[in-house]
Amino acid sequence: FVVGLSGGIDSAVVARLCLLAAPGQVAGVILPCGSDPRDEADAGLVADAFSIPVIRIDLETAYEALLGQARSAVDTLPKEMRPQVDESAGRLALGNVRPRLRMAALYYVANSLNYLVAGTGNRSELTIGYFTKHGDGGVDCLPIGHLLKSQVRTLAQELGVPQAILDKAPSAGLWLGQTDESEMGFSYADLERYLTDGPEGVSPALALRVERMIRAAEHKRGLPPTPE
Repeated sequence: FVVGLSGGIDSAVVARLCLLAAPGQVAGVILPCGSDPRDEADAGLVADAFSIPVIRIDLETAYEALLGQARSAVDTLPKEMRPQVDESAGRLALGNVRPRLRMAALYYVANSLNYLVAGTGNRSELTIGYFTKHGDGGVDCLPIGHLLKSQVRTLAQELGVPQAILDKAPSAGLWLGQTDESEMGFSYADLERYLTDGPEGVSPALALRVERMIRAAEHKRGLPPTPE
């Protein structure tokens, strides 16, 4: 297996599970791309704790080169084809380039080794589409895709994931200072109450928000539509 080590709890658990399933056949990959230096340090902490061989591929130069050329190309389109987008949408468009570059790098490593790319998405995130299409969502298997975030945390404790990783605020690493819960607009605990107890387990406003996210993410969870 090839596992992208982000320095977070999900990738730590997936890496350890893969190692238990295939001892000596797991490669960790650290992929800095405008990342918080702490994330790389935490990824190294996980690799050291579980004795996982690691390679590092710095994607920042590739990221900047791609964006520079892509922006210039888009600017050549007729003005009426380029609607104004708000700041948050523009930031998300930029942020999504990073996980897509990372997945391209992971698949290069996996293909080179004849390994599988193990994804780090959990049930909480997959349900509401909190992942990048063709980015961290583009994987060969999802070892924790059936587990809620709290269950991932419990499993992490059982597997001996370092305490510093357990204490860390979850983040997709889309930009510096970004956290999952601030981006989602609610806590993992709130989401889990909805997923376990149904809409009646949370406020009507939160239930409506979660249900909108689930519907909006349908395209991420299935194959692309084709004409019948």
